[in-house]
Amino acid sequence: MKDFWYWAQEYDKKLITTALESGAKVILLSDPSKTQEVKSLGRVLVASKDGGDLVEGRDYVYVLIKGKEDEERAGRFPAHVKVIVETTDWTIIPLENLIAQREELYAVVKNEEEARLAIKVLEKGVKGVVLKTKDINTIKRVGKALEESEEKLPLVVVKITRILPLGLGDRVCVDTTSILHRGEGMLVGNSSGGMFLVHAETEENPYVASRPFRVNAGAVHMYIRVPENKTKYLCELSAGDAVMVYDYQGKGRLVYVGRAKVERRPMLLVEGKYENKKISAVLQNAETIRLTRPDGTPLSVAELKEGDEVLGYVEEAGRHFGMKVEETITEK
Repeated sequence: MKDFWYWAQEYDKKLITTALESGAKVILLSDPSKTQEVKSLGRVLVASKDGGDLVEGRDYVYVLIKGKEDEERAGRFPAHVKVIVETTDWTIIPLENLIAQREELYAVVKNEEEARLAIKVLEKGVKGVVLKTKDINTIKRVGKALEESEEKLPLVVVKITRILPLGLGDRVCVDTTSILHRGEGMLVGNSSGGMFLVHAETEENPYVASRPFRVNAGAVHMYIRVPENKTKYLCELSAGDAVMVYDYQGKGRLVYVGRAKVERRPMLLVEGKYENKKISAVLQNAETIRLTRPDGTPLSVAELKEGDEVLGYVEEAGRHFGMKVEETITEK
């Protein structure tokens, strides 16, 4: 998720509180003497010239871009330094040039439109935005825009080819701190190169109430997609971790794990095929565990049969420590 900073040009409790409620992780203070007042509003990092968690000149720098010389100066700072750039016209000094030069780049923006532009330039976008405004509604809109800025994946239709009961195994039930909706779930699989969209427990039945914050994701050994195009093993998840949730159109959003429960349950091997690519997952064998049909409706594994079509995701397999790499790996 892109970093959200709010530039408090003057101390205003209402504006800063709104920024925190909208997801701001850093408050940049023009008046460093207000650091403790900001800290009293919530757990947040403070950036300032003196006395903050992030100190100007050491952890970050601010560069006003007026021409090519300023642009080149912004690119020369050490890689670990966060560079905040501001200009009156991004059409004159394109963000593309700066993004190509460094990772830790932050753009000062004044509204939602500028924020959306900054986070999508060259697909990669800036590392974060620094919002400079005194309008409460603008703060809220930018926070929402950043929350919705997650990746969009090209999900594919997978035809089920095999369903095999496996007996008992350890599975991970992922309870998040967010409410998930019909058509949403998590991408999991035996291989990072092929995953199923396992639907959230949004559906009620005569025996079990819905748990819309939950995805019963599957066996401990499987991969799950997390932010920044990375994966983790399900057994590695714990409270506070960030994971990705996707809807049936492939739109992803970041949510946080509130609890990850590992319990011994009867399991099921599910295999499918997209073109010549095999996709497989080991899921709990229970009616409440559902895959996702192409129209977003859930399909219980208890009703699943060969020939059914569900949603999945494929990429070239090969990851080390959860990061995608280019190499030849065969996983069966």
